[in-house]
Amino acid sequence: MRHIKLILLGVIVLMTALWVVAEPTAFQSTGFFAVRGAAMQYTGVIAMAAMSVAMILALRPRWPERWMGGLDKMYRLHKWLGITALVVAIVHWLWAQGPKWAVGWGLLERPARGARLPIANPVEAVFSGLRGAAEGVGEWAFYAAVLLIALALIRAVPYRLFYKIHGLLAVAYLVLVFHAVVLTRFSYWTAPVGWVMAILMASGTFAAGVVLLRRVGARRQVRGRIATLQYYPGVKALETVIEVPTGWPGHRPGQFAFAMSDASEGPHPYTIASGWHAERPQITFITKELGDHTRRLREKLSVGQEVRIEGPYGCFTFDDDCRRQIWIGGGIGITPFIARMKHMALRGEAPDWPQGQSVDLFHATGDVDETALAKLAEDAAAADVRLHVLVSGRDGHLTGERIREAVPQWGAASIWFCGPARFGAALRRDFAASGFPVDRRFHQELFEMR
Repeated sequence: MRHIKLILLGVIVLMTALWVVAEPTAFQSTGFFAVRGAAMQYTGVIAMAAMSVAMILALRPRWPERWMGGLDKMYRLHKWLGITALVVAIVHWLWAQGPKWAVGWGLLERPARGARLPIANPVEAVFSGLRGAAEGVGEWAFYAAVLLIALALIRAVPYRLFYKIHGLLAVAYLVLVFHAVVLTRFSYWTAPVGWVMAILMASGTFAAGVVLLRRVGARRQVRGRIATLQYYPGVKALETVIEVPTGWPGHRPGQFAFAMSDASEGPHPYTIASGWHAERPQITFITKELGDHTRRLREKLSVGQEVRIEGPYGCFTFDDDCRRQIWIGGGIGITPFIARMKHMALRGEAPDWPQGQSVDLFHATGDVDETALAKLAEDAAAADVRLHVLVSGRDGHLTGERIREAVPQWGAASIWFCGPARFGAALRRDFAASGFPVDRRFHQELFEMR
C-alpha cells in the first residue's frame, strides 16, 4: 500500500514540478483570465497524466507487480488514478465553463483581445485551426468519462455491465488525447513537461488500442477444460478443477488468475486453490456465491467445458523468514491458504520455507459446510498447520485479542490476511495499536478489482 501511495503522489508531484518549470511566471499572473489560463493548463496536465498511467496499468503489466506488491495493489492504484483524473478533470471543466457562465450573467467582463500575430510555426498553425474541434469533442468526451468512471465506482452495477462499459473509457481517453494535444500550450512540447506528456499519452494510446481489441493479457492466456465440479451447499461455494494440458507456466500458492467461461462476461479474477504439479497440470478455483456472476456459475458451468485462464498474478506468496506465521482467512478468503497447505503437504520432506517455521491458521466464517470443513482440517493436518475455525454465530467474531491469546509469540510472527477488506483493515488497526509492525509484517490481499 505504501508503494502505490508514493506512486500516486509521485505522479502528481512530478507533473506539477515539470509544469512549473514550463510556466515559471504562472504564480505571477495578474488578472482573473490570466490565472484561469494557467489553471486550465495545469489541471489538464495532471488529469491526462493520471488517466494515462491508469490506462497503462489496465494492461496488467508484469514488470511493476513485484515492486507494487501484486496486481491487486496495481488495480487499487488504477482506481485511485481514475478518481484523481475524475476530480481534476471536473476542476478543469469548471475553470473552462465557469467564467463563460459568469460573463453571460454579467458578473465578469471578458478582456478585450488585441490583433493576433500570424503563426509562423506550421504545426502550431495546424493545432490552432483544430482548437474549436478539440474543445467540442473534448467536452463531450469529458461528460462520457465522468459517467463511465462513476458507473465503474458504483458496486451495485453488475460486473458483466461494468466489463462492457468500462472498455468504453478507452474511446473517451483517445478523444481526450486529441483534445490535450491540440489545446496544451504549444511551448510545452519543447519543454520536459511536454516530453513526459508525449510519452505518457503515446503509451496510453497504445494501451487503449489493446483494450479496445480485447487483447489484454492475451500472451498470458491458456485454454483448459473443466475436469470436476463440486458444490458445497453449506457455504454456497463451488470447487472447479480445470485441466490445463499445455502453456501454463506454473504458479505459487497464494497467486490468482483470471478465468473466462463466457466471453460476454469477460474474465473474472479468482484465487488459485491448488498447488502446481507439472505431472498433473490442474488448477482449482473455489468460488463463493457473492455476486450476480458467481451465483449463476453452478448452472452455467459443466464438466468438459472450455475455459480460458490468464495468469498467474499476485505476490501473496508467504515469502518471509519469520519462524512463525499467522494466517487469517475470512470466508472465501480461505482459498490461498488451502493452496499453501496443499503445497506444504507435497513438499514436506523438502520444504522451500524456513526450517522449523510454524503456522496458525484462523478461519472465520458465518456459514458452515461440514464436508468443506472436514477437507480443510485434512489439509491442515497434512501440512502440520494448527487450525482455528470460528463460526461467527457459534463462536463470536474473530478479533486481534483472540488471535494474540491463541498465539503468544504473535509479536515475532508475520500475518497473512485474505478476506473482506473492512475485516482486514480492522485487524490491521488492532495489531498496529498493539505495537505490531504492520507496514513490514502484515500482508493483505486487496482482492477488489473494481
